Amino acid sequence: MIDSDMPQQVAILGSTGSIGESTLSVIKANNDYSVYALSAHQNIDRLYSQCLEFNPVFAVVSGDTGVEELSKRLHAAGCRTEVLQGADSLRQIACATDVDIVMAAIVGSAGLESTLSAATSGKKLLLANKEALVMSGNLLLLAAQKSGAQLIPIDSEHSAIFQCLPMSNVLGSDAQTKAVKKIVLTASGGPFLTTPLADFTAITPEQACRHPTWSMGDKISIDSATMMNKGLEFIEASLLFGLEPDRVEVIIHPQSIVHSFVYYLDGSVLAQLGVADMRVPIAYGLAYPERIDSGAAVLNLAEVGKLEFIVVVVEQVFG
Repeated sequence: MIDSDMPQQVAILGSTGSIGESTLSVIKANNDYSVYALSAHQNIDRLYSQCLEFNPVFAVVSGDTGVEELSKRLHAAGCRTEVLQGADSLRQIACATDVDIVMAAIVGSAGLESTLSAATSGKKLLLANKEALVMSGNLLLLAAQKSGAQLIPIDSEHSAIFQCLPMSNVLGSDAQTKAVKKIVLTASGGPFLTTPLADFTAITPEQACRHPTWSMGDKISIDSATMMNKGLEFIEASLLFGLEPDRVEVIIHPQSIVHSFVYYLDGSVLAQLGVADMRVPIAYGLAYPERIDSGAAVLNLAEVGKLEFIVVVVEQVFG
């Protein structure tokens, strides 16, 4: 339980995506948080429903259309949420004085500017947009360090590593990593882990979006199916935790129960386990350094039965 008389105000950048929806689910179950602002690109219907339920101060439409329609519908419903538009408005809610926590969940490069704004303004920044860090690199980390922003990773793998490291407000600090030998990111292998190579030419986008364990948006699902997502996560992990690339490894783990490992110099190996539900790392990020109920199911290893780990050997083929 957060020790505060007033709920912490949360701005969710990308509230209609899977991470945004999961964040709202956790907030709904915990009275210590209140929604200050929501944003969507073009899913006006879903943003409208979210505004009616959570009554934010602002709703931002980052796309070119939908602002007038959303404003009229909210006014007719008696909702006082003010509707804004465009990238400038995203930056405005990301650094608003009344905002305590920013969930950066806009997919791809579109989320970079607002994420940097949150970091520059000293917010508690829950980083679900890995592309922002991959593109900006140390610029984002230095902005957070300069402003005193608290940067909490939300990707399940990076959250797992963060939970297994010594507690520190500065990611990549000596206090966190001086005793670490290496970290190992787990990867589910996606929907085509056992698919014969000869069948790959017949794969459809719809098949690629059917992830076996995670429910994600189309972009991340496709990136997962091609393993591109794990490449981005590899870069993100190196930057976040201040580790050289040769101290970061990846292993296939189809069950997605062990979310990552931290290997220490003394031979100890720490891992974070949990069901495949993004509400777990989201709840950890919201409440850090405390913990709150995420609403996720409790892991039952007896029911899971077995945990598999597969080392993938990548061969470079030159034509």
